[in-house]
Amino acid sequence: MTETSASHPAWSRAWIRDLVQRPAFTNAILAIIIFNAFTLGLSTSDRVMARFGGLIDAIDTIVLTIFVIELLLKLYAFGMRFFSNSWYIFDLVVVCLGLLPSQGGLSALRGLRVVRAMRLLSVVPQMRKVVQALLDALPGMGAVIIMLGIVYYVFAVMATLMYGDAFDEWFGTLGRSLYSLFQIMTLESWSMGIVRPVMEQFPMAWLFFVPFIIITAFSVLNLFIGLIVNTMQSAVEDEAKDEFEHLRELVKSETDIVDDRVKELMVEVRALRAELAQARGQPGNG
Repeated sequence: MTETSASHPAWSRAWIRDLVQRPAFTNAILAIIIFNAFTLGLSTSDRVMARFGGLIDAIDTIVLTIFVIELLLKLYAFGMRFFSNSWYIFDLVVVCLGLLPSQGGLSALRGLRVVRAMRLLSVVPQMRKVVQALLDALPGMGAVIIMLGIVYYVFAVMATLMYGDAFDEWFGTLGRSLYSLFQIMTLESWSMGIVRPVMEQFPMAWLFFVPFIIITAFSVLNLFIGLIVNTMQSAVEDEAKDEFEHLRELVKSETDIVDDRVKELMVEVRALRAELAQARGQPGNG
C-alpha cells in the first residue's frame, strides 16, 4: 500500500508517485481514453468534421497533451524504473505515434491516432491479464504453427498436382494452392466457391477437402484456443497462489507481533509479581 500524499511534500517524487498510482487517477485516464476513442470515431465522418472539425481537433490536442503530461509525471515519479515496465513502454510508444506530424507527406499517419484506444490494454488490469496470457502462450503456439504449416504444405503440394491443371486459378501454383486452402480453412465460401466446382469434375475430391477442414479448422485451430485457455487458467492459479502467500505472510507478521506483545506482557507480569512479593516481604507491610 502506498503512503498517503499527506505524508509527502507537494510535487515531490514520492507525492507524484502516490498520485499516479491512485485508483482515481487511473480511472480518470481510463475515461479520457474511452472519450478520445469516441471522438476519433467521429472524425471519420465527413459530415461531423464539416461542422465540428475544429472542436474535435482541439479535443484531440488536449487529450494528447494530457497523455504526455501523464507520462512525464510517471517518468519523474519512477525515474529509470519507468523503462523497466513494459506497459509504460507500450504507453510511451502509443503516445509518441500521436506526436508525429499529420500534415503533408505524413498525412497517412493521422490514422495512427486511433492506436491510442489500445491504451485500454495497459490501463485495465483484466485486459493486461489477457494480453499476458497470449504472450505466455506464444511458445506453445509456435509448435502448433509449425505443425499447421507442415499440414498446409503437404496438402498444397497435393492440391497443385491433382487439381492444378483443371483449376489453374485456385491450384495452378503452390502459392495459389496455399491461399485457396487458407480460404477453405476459414470456411469462407469454401463449399460453393471452391469445393463444389472441383467436385463437378473430380467427384471424389471431398475425400481430400473434408479431412483437410477437419484437421485444420476443427482440430489444429482448437489447439490454439486450448493453449490460451490453459495459459490463462495457470495465470489465475498463480495469482491466487501469490495472493494466498501474501495473506499468509501478513497473518504470520500479525501473529508474530501479537506473540511479541504477549511475551512482553508476561515479562511485565513477572516483574509485577516480583515487586509484590518483595513488598509483602518487607517489615511493616501486611
